[in-house]
Amino acid sequence: MKIDKGFILSFVAPSMIIISIFGFIQRQDKKIFYLPLGIMGIAIILEKELGRQLKRQKILRKIKSYQKVK
Repeated sequence: MKIDKGFILSFVAPSMIIISIFGFIQRQDKKIFYLPLGIMGIAIILEKELGRQLKRQKILRKIKSYQKVK
């Protein structure tokens, strides 16, 4: 059975956010090493969601344009 690469990568952004939260809670000093990791995880999720919405709008516009032609 072949494992889909996209399926595995879909767990990367949530795991980055979880690691960032645990690291931020457990930090011993004032250095913020885990904050960029969390920001990147959130940015990946937002970018994917924005891409999905744009693709859906594009498909909807195509469907509406074909309905007008008929």
